[in-house]
Amino acid sequence: MEAIALEPKYKNSIINKLDHSDREFHDWYRFVLSYPPHLVKQYIKEFQLSPNDLLLDPFCGTGTTLVAAKLADIPSIGIEANKFAHFASLVKTDWEVSAAELRSCAEIIRIQASKSLEKKQGRGKAGTLKALNAEQEKLILKDSISPLPLHKSIILLTEIDKYKGTDYHKYLRLAFGNALVYKNSNLRFGPEVGVGKRKDDADVIGNWYQQVMEMCEDLIGVAGINYPESEVILSDARDIQKVLKGRRISAVITSPPYPNEKDYTRTTRLESVLLGFIQNRDELRALKKSLLRSNTKGVYKGDADDDYVSNFPEVQKIAAEIEARRIELGKTSGFEKLYAKVTKLYFGGMVRHLEALTSVLAPGAQLAYVVGDQASFLRIMIPTGKILGDIAQSLGYELVRIDLFRTRFSTATKSDLNEEVVILKWNGNSK
Repeated sequence: MEAIALEPKYKNSIINKLDHSDREFHDWYRFVLSYPPHLVKQYIKEFQLSPNDLLLDPFCGTGTTLVAAKLADIPSIGIEANKFAHFASLVKTDWEVSAAELRSCAEIIRIQASKSLEKKQGRGKAGTLKALNAEQEKLILKDSISPLPLHKSIILLTEIDKYKGTDYHKYLRLAFGNALVYKNSNLRFGPEVGVGKRKDDADVIGNWYQQVMEMCEDLIGVAGINYPESEVILSDARDIQKVLKGRRISAVITSPPYPNEKDYTRTTRLESVLLGFIQNRDELRALKKSLLRSNTKGVYKGDADDDYVSNFPEVQKIAAEIEARRIELGKTSGFEKLYAKVTKLYFGGMVRHLEALTSVLAPGAQLAYVVGDQASFLRIMIPTGKILGDIAQSLGYELVRIDLFRTRFSTATKSDLNEEVVILKWNGNSK
């Protein structure tokens, strides 16, 4: 099936930008390469969803679909395995807090943190700055944040955590995570997170305070208005039937990970470590094991999702091509030897997910999956949308069409690759 282009057709760099009207709540924390809220609005409208429906995002990330659904008066459920992303979605969809009191808390913290900084003697001298412990340092990208901004961040977080147990604590912490990554750190974001230009200093307290004030403005805008519930569940989307028993889902709008060599846990690593969501390598390993396999750094002994695609010729063919190319090029590293395996694990995981999903879908449920073609594994093309559509059809879904959402430049092939929206319909009965 040919992809149907959405009009107007934009490059990734343009279509991914938020419309001005899309910024409320979404800007509290958002992955750089997330799909934009206006895409969610488009499919909510096409699917003709109403307050009587229940919208699911099984790979909800930082809550783009959930926030858009809430603003459109549609009840929703999100499932997310990454603890920090789950936390971000929880906070972004909970608007039952006093903006005035949140602002008051932030003002007190701003004053107290500033006083604490002033009291520190010789804070610019080597060895006197607050820092991460050795275990934490191993978890983050080297030079993710410079010593002085890190020092200030730890002092600020100490003051924020004095509000633990209050209604405001989670908002204050999410604002901390946002400012930490996007204003105070050395991180840069593209196809993969990396370290960019070094910031030897940053207005850590001011950046955080500004973020809280922006959150307060959004909260003021919805005060006194009744919005539908948005539930966010910390779980693995491949085991969806275990957490959604008895629910009947009217629609799905989501974007699962793509089959590439991107370690999605790196995207939230700095804030996850500072805020305590990941404290050691064992916890990081447990997180990776709960995620859909999409990169070789997340493959573990005993992984068996590839068994689910043993009878899918197209997946087996691509995996064989990847392995043949590896041998031809003489690539012998441990990760390179896993390229073919992770491709099968990815699509096997999607089979598991789509099979489990049938147990909770209402007859006539409509689904939109945002996925991207890939060439990360030795430049062998993986038409993700087409394969996902074929898999869905084999499981009893109707493949309605595939929309071309946007294109992005591939550094591997030096060419544009498509990102598409696979539109499905479930005409059967829930199992």
